[in-house]
Amino acid sequence: MELHLHRTYFKEGTNGALFMNNRFLGFTIELPWKENKRSISCIPEGSYELKARFSEKFKHHLHLINVKSRSLILLHPANDANKELEGCIAPVQQLSGLAKGVASRVVLQKLVSICYQAFDRKEKVTLIIKS
Repeated sequence: MELHLHRTYFKEGTNGALFMNNRFLGFTIELPWKENKRSISCIPEGSYELKARFSEKFKHHLHLINVKSRSLILLHPANDANKELEGCIAPVQQLSGLAKGVASRVVLQKLVSICYQAFDRKEKVTLIIKS
């Protein structure tokens, strides 16, 4: 299964739109592009395998595997990239500004449900990021 993230870059942050089979799933917010620097930049465009992950902080969420020069890049809830993210990606229901959105947990739950069903079917889930 493939998910596609189409990004638009701004100095203040990165906004995106997430699709599966040409079906819109929600928007995304991220930090601005700053040459893939840890904790202050979004990750490079490319193709990343997603895995299921659980933590007390975020509960069920997703982990991007093999991000160059980075580790523990997640898809987790957040509504303000510059205050809540350190290189991760947050799905949001609606954009409310540059790198800001609302109802992140709602979209993450939908995304987790879709991906976990694919994992149960032993399918590989890939996130393709491009501008």
